[in-house]
Amino acid sequence: MSNAQNDALVIAGKSYRSRLLTGTGKFKDLEETRLATEAAGAEIVTVAIRRTNIGQNANEPNLLDVLPPDRYTILPNTAGCYTADDAVRTCRLARELLDGHNLVKLEVLGDQRTLFPDVVQTLKAAEQLVAEQFQVMVYTSDDPILAKRLEEIGCVAVMPLAAPIGSGLGIQNRYNLLEIIDQAKVPILVDAGVGTASDAAIAMELGCDGVLMNTAIAGAKNPIQMASAMKKAIEAGREAFLAGRIPRKRFASASSPIDGTFF
Repeated sequence: MSNAQNDALVIAGKSYRSRLLTGTGKFKDLEETRLATEAAGAEIVTVAIRRTNIGQNANEPNLLDVLPPDRYTILPNTAGCYTADDAVRTCRLARELLDGHNLVKLEVLGDQRTLFPDVVQTLKAAEQLVAEQFQVMVYTSDDPILAKRLEEIGCVAVMPLAAPIGSGLGIQNRYNLLEIIDQAKVPILVDAGVGTASDAAIAMELGCDGVLMNTAIAGAKNPIQMASAMKKAIEAGREAFLAGRIPRKRFASASSPIDGTFF
């Protein structure tokens, strides 16, 4: 247990106990958002700047009243952006609203049907944001070459999809994820596609540094209970990864060997 107890997720030089990052959209109200976030044990919460009020609309409920920045790391994201220019403008707005906060989640979507990333626009936006001293956590496809390129640009974390956003299909591309993990020198976090606790555990058992999810929790019949389940799955998956699983075999081996026993 000592490895797990001393194990921290480090992003942009800051350490976090929790490896579960959660979204703040799709909940029925801010109270459910708060309760689910607490049940998940999340320390980093992502916020869609174009869809969520964090102070830009003075007469509307403010998310920061229930998830205060002194307790959570607020991760503004560029959800809903389809061009590099829109994404960069959104990050600049977030920095202004959050008093110089530089940590952002970059996502530039390619189309409304699949919500797959537009990798060309993502690369362009990442280069611009890094040049402007943003600390960029980037949503991308499961292409190992692209993931490495985003790391080389200077992104502080790379976040490949496991399956399409909101699909709940689980880990569909484990071999690509393994290749991304093996070559990375920055944290790799699965972003998109998780449907239930076993999906989250598998991502962690593969060696991912964390998982970001929203729909899997907010869309569950009981979001708060699902958030609790996801918290446990992330912890179990990480601990199993650190422990090291037994190799797979095509045949059985006895739990109690008979070599050297007396009959």
